[in-house]
Amino acid sequence: MKGKHVLLTGGTGGLGLGVTPTVLQQGASSVTIPVHNAQESERLKGRLAPADLARVRFVPADLTDERSVQQLIDEMERVDAAIHLVGGFSMGKTHEYSLEQWQKDFQLNLETTFLVCKHSLRRMLGQDYGRIVTVGSRGAVQPGAQLAAYCASKAGVVALTQAIADETRGTNITANVVMPSVIDTPANRAAMGAANAAQWVKPESLGGVICFLASEAAQDMRGAVVPVYGNV
Repeated sequence: MKGKHVLLTGGTGGLGLGVTPTVLQQGASSVTIPVHNAQESERLKGRLAPADLARVRFVPADLTDERSVQQLIDEMERVDAAIHLVGGFSMGKTHEYSLEQWQKDFQLNLETTFLVCKHSLRRMLGQDYGRIVTVGSRGAVQPGAQLAAYCASKAGVVALTQAIADETRGTNITANVVMPSVIDTPANRAAMGAANAAQWVKPESLGGVICFLASEAAQDMRGAVVPVYGNV
């Protein structure tokens, strides 16, 4: 990824804290991270060396708004790789689940993926190079009880990514999706306890897989659904 310009959504989140340093270690020349507010970036800033931080751009953006996403991407010098980490998790029995929450889950998990992929792809086609990496979930292929909205929206991420991969055959653009099980983030530890955390996927480990898919080395991988399950 040396010299590449990377769009990294969710770069300040629990997963992003592992992925962002990995992207920088791989040699990206610039990493653009959209943020909702300045506080989101402080935790990440404390984990980066000054030389690495100098290559990071924090840009205010709303990924649920197409105009905001388009402006974010149009202002980048290039979009060599788009890594979309943004997503959310919620639970509830299907017969008790509200339509409002269902729509929110799809907006956060699937619609943001669509908007980021759509406008990144537009830039990539113009330069005949690009790597798109999205984040699905084990639940997309192994759905569980009380996870209908989450699993359905993540299955949509898989379908969207594979459709893009098919659309871009014959170009130097690829699209692939990683499928983590439980990720060892502070939020997941708080929600589920840390008793089984040693079996969960480390953000840095998932970051290594993501960075490979976002690199020139993965030129022959298109539409791959890559399981990253740890020991769960």
